[in-house]
Amino acid sequence: MTQQARELLDATAQALAPQQGANRLVDAIAEGAASRIAIGTLAMEQRHIVASDRRSLLHLAARAAARPRGASLFTTLAEGEAHAQDRLYALLTGCGVDEVAAAAYEPLAGCQAYPAYVAWLALNGDPADVAVALHANFAAWGGYCATLAGALRSRYGFSDEACGFFDFFALPAPALKEQAVAAVQEGLDDGNVTMPAALRYGRLLQAYEAMFWDTLWEATGRP
Repeated sequence: MTQQARELLDATAQALAPQQGANRLVDAIAEGAASRIAIGTLAMEQRHIVASDRRSLLHLAARAAARPRGASLFTTLAEGEAHAQDRLYALLTGCGVDEVAAAAYEPLAGCQAYPAYVAWLALNGDPADVAVALHANFAAWGGYCATLAGALRSRYGFSDEACGFFDFFALPAPALKEQAVAAVQEGLDDGNVTMPAALRYGRLLQAYEAMFWDTLWEATGRP
């Protein structure tokens, strides 16, 4: 019986969904009004975030070893970060950023607060609660990526290969959703989902996500 978990995930994602128009940088890119510097900076920040998130997810998988569905979910998510990392080089190249510039780039604190909190969750959060929070955040992130993938093609002339990073996260992932449902139901059955904690984690993840975009906007996105 997974209906309880499904309803919980859907309700949490809806409750924590960002307001329309809240992301100024994504809106600017969608209109073709942001600079390529802003897009390149976004890619360079993601270079740090993806690597960190992958390690955090692997740690969550190890902590959830006694709950096979939870461990499977986090392992799949970590594998997804590895696939995304493989696609970042083409995005950086499309932005005119070479390996030397990417390696020399100093990340912005406001952008790196998000992966720092994911790492905190990997150490401190119950994996089932973290699964609820991550699902809500990934729903918002996937929507942003779909907008970016379309805008980079239509407004900036990026190739399909250069858009592959955003395409990857924008793709519907029904199998992943089912894994999340199974993992959360496993936590519910074991009494390990604490809704106040799951909602707090989700709220803070969304706040750090917003901080990421706001920091980029203030640093590079303003017209």
